Amino acid sequence: MLLAGIFFAMMNVSVKFIPHIPAIEIVWFRSVFSLIFTFLVLRNKAIPVFGNNKMNLITRGIVGSISLILFFYTLQRIPLASAVTMQYMSPILTTLLGIFILKEKVRPIQFLYFAMAFGGVLIIQGFDPRVDSLSAVMGFISALSAGIAYNMIRKLKTSEHPLVIVFYFPLVTMPVASIIMYFDWVMPIGWDWLILLWIGICTQSAQYFMTVAYQTGNLSRVSSLSYMGVLYALFFGFVLFGETFPIPSYFGMALVLVGILLNLRVK
Repeated sequence: MLLAGIFFAMMNVSVKFIPHIPAIEIVWFRSVFSLIFTFLVLRNKAIPVFGNNKMNLITRGIVGSISLILFFYTLQRIPLASAVTMQYMSPILTTLLGIFILKEKVRPIQFLYFAMAFGGVLIIQGFDPRVDSLSAVMGFISALSAGIAYNMIRKLKTSEHPLVIVFYFPLVTMPVASIIMYFDWVMPIGWDWLILLWIGICTQSAQYFMTVAYQTGNLSRVSSLSYMGVLYALFFGFVLFGETFPIPSYFGMALVLVGILLNLRVK
């Protein structure tokens, strides 16, 4: 999950570097790379490409697609750390949804630890005037969709290979993105092509490591580790884009880390 977080962070940074390319177009290019790469690996390993539980795989692809498209839009509209902060409401929603979808048990004390981590996220974000209402709504829907997607990954742990689950993500995303992209196409030039390729590599790697993590670990423990992405976003946002935050953000960072560490102690 830590490896997935690093690759997701590099993907986020790359999206910020090409603000002139529509988000839906970036999603499409990312999907093309993922679809081809995953298909070739699956064929090479002689793994059935379309899996066994097609309905759950398609559901995971749909909600994952919604989450990614909305997240890319927020990345381009607001500061990096703010966009990632809203997206990282998904671990809380993942755990809460897991109670109903997977019937997973969560100890009462874990809600306190999640509250600590989420409180830290709120402190880090603060009341940022750069975050408009539309971006906030898109961020919440993206996080909610991600929460459903992570639960579906966990539900498929005994029936599907991780790469099959990854394969369905671009398989569902590409047709939708192709239709929307037709009305909002911008031709990439120069370094844009290399950045788009790098986004594909990062997301493919992140998706694989994240899928393995959710399939092999307890849902609430694995999802809590994803909060590290907020710290990655703060670091890259400051170093690469000059995004600054007030001193209380350090207190928020400490709350996030303490919440993660305490939650990891709960078996």
